[in-house]
Amino acid sequence: MNCILYSLGATGFTFGLTALGAAMVFFMRRPESCDSVRRIFLGFAAGVMIAASVWSLLIPSIERARELDLTPWLPASVGISAGVLFLMLFDKLMPFFRPAEEDSVRNSLGKTSLLVFAVTLHNIPEGMAVGLAFSLTAGADAGSYAAAIALAVGIGIQNFPEGAAISLPLRQAGMSRSKAFACGALSGIVEPVAGTLTVLAAGHIVSVMPWLLAFAAGAMLYVVVEELIPEAHLGSGHSGTMGVMLGFLIMMILDVALG
Repeated sequence: MNCILYSLGATGFTFGLTALGAAMVFFMRRPESCDSVRRIFLGFAAGVMIAASVWSLLIPSIERARELDLTPWLPASVGISAGVLFLMLFDKLMPFFRPAEEDSVRNSLGKTSLLVFAVTLHNIPEGMAVGLAFSLTAGADAGSYAAAIALAVGIGIQNFPEGAAISLPLRQAGMSRSKAFACGALSGIVEPVAGTLTVLAAGHIVSVMPWLLAFAAGAMLYVVVEELIPEAHLGSGHSGTMGVMLGFLIMMILDVALG
């Protein structure tokens, strides 16, 4: 029970920082004010997701595969492929659920759904990682608790730019501030759920973590390549490229500095 409570508190913290990052949408300029700003935000989201895919998902997937005596590249390769194929299917099926809408509206909603869905998928293994860390503290020393808390703090700080990476581009695409904030914040609500379920099923979840981490990475990379980067580079100038580099650098520094 203590492990469950600690996990809920830690993942509640990571969810709170996701929501705080999404709240940045309330401080931005009007969406119609500058097209270059829109491209910067789209590029920023792409850079954050690329860095998170590598340092938060793929590298941990490879490391956990080694710990389980698996071929290190196998779960990463299969997981990425499965994540890409899954979102390709999701993208293809999307229009069938909205047959009465105009193409422009349908395309806009499809892009929104892909972005939110990919980041939400990415947050599931993060919540599982926190839950697993606290499940291992049962009967352990203070060092194990400190390591689990450090992991939660690191993931929480990383979640701040991820929340902004969802809400800001959605606002720039014309969505209201409140709806863009809700999409960014709710993408992190899966972390407390995943963390609690992982504590309850800790003995069974370890073996599938490498595959789940890589699956989430593949989904995020699909959205970056299919939607974000092409949209960020519509028009002239290099604002989209600068946004990608800024988002990548910030997320890379956070991931490496916080472990």
